[in-house]
Amino acid sequence: MNDKRLEHINISAFQEDLLRWYEENKRDLPWRENNDAYRVWVSEIMLQQTKVDTVIPYFNRFMEKYPTVYELAEADQQDVLKQWEGLGYYSRARNLQTAVREVVEAYDGKIPEDPKQLGDLKGVGPYTKGAILSIAYNQPIPAVDGNVMRVFSRVLHIEEDIAQSSTKKLFEHYVEEMISKEDPSSFNQAIMDLGATICTPKQPMCMFCPVMEHCQAYVEGIQDRLPVKKKAKKQQKKKYIALLIQNKEGKYVIEKRPDSGLLAGLWQFPMIPADDIVKKDWQPWLQENYGLDVEINESCTSIKHVFSHIIWNVDVRKASTNEETVQDSRLEFVSLEELKKYPFPVPHQKMIPFLEE
Repeated sequence: MNDKRLEHINISAFQEDLLRWYEENKRDLPWRENNDAYRVWVSEIMLQQTKVDTVIPYFNRFMEKYPTVYELAEADQQDVLKQWEGLGYYSRARNLQTAVREVVEAYDGKIPEDPKQLGDLKGVGPYTKGAILSIAYNQPIPAVDGNVMRVFSRVLHIEEDIAQSSTKKLFEHYVEEMISKEDPSSFNQAIMDLGATICTPKQPMCMFCPVMEHCQAYVEGIQDRLPVKKKAKKQQKKKYIALLIQNKEGKYVIEKRPDSGLLAGLWQFPMIPADDIVKKDWQPWLQENYGLDVEINESCTSIKHVFSHIIWNVDVRKASTNEETVQDSRLEFVSLEELKKYPFPVPHQKMIPFLEE
């Protein structure tokens, strides 16, 4: 490993400046009330792909309902998904519950301190493992995410593409070299806070940075050019017709999505893949795929929803049926009141206000 990048930095002074700043400026976040491993774990899973301000109310509600691993392990998965409703990336919630059940069964409810045991749990990747071990158990282990790579790409002037997995390993090496052995918990959290508040993606506030004098990018005036990240592939676009199907009893048809894949295990209003059906032959498709005879009305709204790899453009239409029961095991007839118990993804939550119009 080429460690020439470390020749220009006084690691102990870097640690001291960073930790002093963190002690004076650390963000007041609910999961920092204590360093309980379960709280750290839940917060880190929620924070993946999601902003802090969005996560805080979810975290508070989640911890109130599932204060320890035991409550979460025993919970019905549909209830857990309902608590997660709106946070997105729902596989995080399913994997968390699966892993917590293993903690209860295999480790008597104690989240492992051993890196191998912890890393073998479902959904616990290198970052989450590093965050739990360092923050909760004060082990000097890197927790490298996008924030951390941005900070260190500037501090050490690293121009490798951060989208590459090999580059992440490079950063893990350097963080391991620079992490405080006395207080790794504060060190990793300080880097996270620094990346979130000062060493931001655009227009970093270098004049307020506690480690400015250690930063190679600042010295060279190239902080705005780092980190280097190649553009991701263009998102695929898909068109759907979503149907708000009501029967004569005033109940609506909802559908449970498959147990794997996008939005697994959540509920939605039936959707027709509009790209695949020409000439609006929707009724035959519904009969063939759901066993429903449906009369479809005009559009009541359209919804665009952007996922990380795909964009949905959904034409939402009211519809009616004379059916009173459904044969398809994926479908259920529910009242408006019953609807509140089911976890829906965000695009379908946006359709619910149109049911009563």
